Amino acid sequence: MAINVEVAKTGTESGVSLLRRFTKRVQGAGILPRVRSLRYKDRNKSPGTRKKMTLKKLARRKEVDRLIKLGKAVEKTR
Repeated sequence: MAINVEVAKTGTESGVSLLRRFTKRVQGAGILPRVRSLRYKDRNKSPGTRKKMTLKKLARRKEVDRLIKLGKAVEKTR
């Protein structure tokens, strides 16, 4: 794994100021937005999976329309 940010303690610098300097350096490098974008990224679905999901959705929509026509389901209004 590559090192993105590195800080070293200088002289009589306190731990709090070292941590503050490290935080500023991390913010400046833009590491957190990149990591967060990768954290919640879903991989693309394969064409077969997409087709299966689409067919399932269409069948469900057809069934709901049939139930609405029979009066067994309430039509949702937007």
